[in-house]
Amino acid sequence: MTNLRPLYASALAIALAGCGEPSKLGPDAAYGPKPQLPEPKTSLIPLVNVAPATGWPEGGKPTAAQGLQVNAFATGLDHPRWIYVLPNGDVLVAESNKPTQEPAGFNIRKQVQGMMMSKAGAGVPSANRITLLRDADHDGVAETRTTFLEGLHSPFGMTLVGNDFYVANADALVRFPYKEGDTTIQDKGTKVVDLPAGINHHWTKNVIASQDGSKLYITVGSNSNVGENGMDIEEGRAAIWELDRATSKMRLYGTGLRNPNGMDWEPQTGKLWTTVNERDEIGSDLVPDYATSVQDGGFYGWPYSYYGQHVDERVKPQRPDLVAKAIVPDYALGTHTASLGLTFSKGDALPEQYRYGMFIGQHGSWNRKPKSGYKVVFIPFQDGKPNGAPQDVLTGFLNQKEEAQGRPVGVINDKQGDLLVADDVGNVIWRVTAAK
Repeated sequence: MTNLRPLYASALAIALAGCGEPSKLGPDAAYGPKPQLPEPKTSLIPLVNVAPATGWPEGGKPTAAQGLQVNAFATGLDHPRWIYVLPNGDVLVAESNKPTQEPAGFNIRKQVQGMMMSKAGAGVPSANRITLLRDADHDGVAETRTTFLEGLHSPFGMTLVGNDFYVANADALVRFPYKEGDTTIQDKGTKVVDLPAGINHHWTKNVIASQDGSKLYITVGSNSNVGENGMDIEEGRAAIWELDRATSKMRLYGTGLRNPNGMDWEPQTGKLWTTVNERDEIGSDLVPDYATSVQDGGFYGWPYSYYGQHVDERVKPQRPDLVAKAIVPDYALGTHTASLGLTFSKGDALPEQYRYGMFIGQHGSWNRKPKSGYKVVFIPFQDGKPNGAPQDVLTGFLNQKEEAQGRPVGVINDKQGDLLVADDVGNVIWRVTAAK
């Protein structure tokens, strides 16, 4: 008998694409320290508005803001997601995607989501590799490319402490020996600690070191939108963990963070900041993604509430005791923008307006009309806090047909202080510099 599952999934995908109300708020309403939060709008069929992935045409590239210019630092990569810069200036790129292992059984909702993510460019197999790029002559283009590590399991975050190089795989934190100047590592590595894995609704794990190198901080996203699969599978998830390097003991540092990704240290206060992807399926105007400082022991609401005490009625049973403790995030980054990358500006290579603040890589929406994200923005800071509206740094990732030529993910300053951006649809690392 013919397998009807793909037919059912295709029919539902078509139905999904036509459902949902467009945004009724202005473009700036969901940004800043006090975003507008209208009443939620739920429906049996969620809004799906995916930008089909096309890649860049010959000679195509994003549009840089006035006073900036952009060039391709490296091309022809395989779904580059995250970037790390070694002390000698070498650039590491995690070429990665979601693990292939999934629980047995057919789930039409999951199959439709898979179809939509494939359309958006997220359906390619994971290369499971970290590539090293070297620009020895500092002309803005990497002339050397080597396989730094391979055979990994959906790698994402990376950090170096002394001679210990850490990789956050989808299921474990792994340590490798490193010597300055190494272009490849042959050592098989040592597992430091297992990380929550399984269904992998959110698979990316990031890791950074404390400023003294004694601790590591690891992000773990939720296994669902709002706990609809049961809270037992959410144990240890939707959180940032702290790991003591001397003992390998782990403790929860911040919780109720649906899908934290980017992390960096605010340079004046020394506080840890993260970007968080908030929940879906309650309208084009809810809920804004955000960047926030993370308090030790702080709870940020997921899944029971958002933006402090705004209760999500879909979650059963409720936890008013936790809602009462929920911390309001510092800065909204727009609804459904999929804000992933975060780095605080470093150095003085870029124009003065970019000297103090954070760059955010917004991967782009699927659950919103009109589409949102698909750009890199800069949030200016003053005295350790956001100070002003977001400024576009790179745009033009969507063409006039609203197809995704590229999708920005990780962002980081290189050794010269210029900005590198990972584009996992264009398969490019972009380099943003001051205009000449």
